[in-house]
Amino acid sequence: MSASYDFAIVGAGIAGASLAAGLASQGSVLLLEAEDRPGYHATGRSAAFWTESYGGPRVQPLTTASFDYLNRHGFLVPRGALTLARDGERAARDAFVAEFSALGVRVDALDRAAIERRLPGLADEWQHGAWEPDCQDIDVAGLHQHWLAEARRLGAVLRCRAALAGAQPAGEGWRLQLADGSEARAGLLINAAGAWADDIARIAGVAALGIQPYRRTVAQLRTDPQPPADLPLVLGLDGSFYFKPESGRLWLSPHDETPSQPCDCAPEELDVALAIDRFEAVVDWRIERVEHRWAGLRSFAPDRLPVYGFAPGNPRFFWFAGQGGFGIQTAPAAADLALRLILGDKPGPVDPEPYDPQRFA
Repeated sequence: MSASYDFAIVGAGIAGASLAAGLASQGSVLLLEAEDRPGYHATGRSAAFWTESYGGPRVQPLTTASFDYLNRHGFLVPRGALTLARDGERAARDAFVAEFSALGVRVDALDRAAIERRLPGLADEWQHGAWEPDCQDIDVAGLHQHWLAEARRLGAVLRCRAALAGAQPAGEGWRLQLADGSEARAGLLINAAGAWADDIARIAGVAALGIQPYRRTVAQLRTDPQPPADLPLVLGLDGSFYFKPESGRLWLSPHDETPSQPCDCAPEELDVALAIDRFEAVVDWRIERVEHRWAGLRSFAPDRLPVYGFAPGNPRFFWFAGQGGFGIQTAPAAADLALRLILGDKPGPVDPEPYDPQRFA
């Protein structure tokens, strides 16, 4: 006889873990993870920052609403974010500052002198900047383990090496087949599978939404000078790079988005070289060594907004996917939003309508 649960969540990364922690007090929860351990893919490869402008103005409400939880539980460390613009990009910088200021984000325009005080060795072409003092580093591993522990404490069952192989409607819920040959039953099937979200929908006979994984590359560099501990997160206004200090080293990304199949992706040498080339156009620091490199998959719906809600015409299948590169910094608010939808509660601080999968129906 297969075990029965009120909720089955596919994917035990930050999305699945956060929702399992919320749902476990409301009913029985089965958390399914295809890998040997939770958080192996996107969650474990995050650059780990909270910045209200990151992801754009339609993602900002989720980011802003997540701050209190992250801060209250001690997962944030102040960093500050510096967005750089070239001499010919002043109008775009001004528009960036105006747009996010109107949303209540603390962001200030900086001139060249103010930028130089925050970033030594700056190349001549970078004349304009925007400063977000509230940017924070996130303890991603601590946050993920916090939610896994909370879910476990409340009785949720985590099964690793348990990929979903089949899902058929059965009565008021689902009969699930797992890759190890076992079965389970669940009332609600929740798709928190990240890059595999469309695959999980197809397995369940639900229309895919066109959620596309993209490869994102990060390299850890040893530089001369060594990055100051108080160096801010530095981003290009044009979206062509970001870098930040990490334990005396520099984490650098070319902000690449290369379409990929769902997989355990690896960095391409060309992308690492591109990142270095862009970094050398920003500051005159000498790169002594590339110590480590990795890549992860960021998954976007066609409109680049996350997808939170019941599948059109199917109240037993819930989408919790498409978090792009901002899934960590929005996780508390996203989990709260999804929990309210699942339980039929009134909306919270974030309007769920922009993220409803019905927009693709």
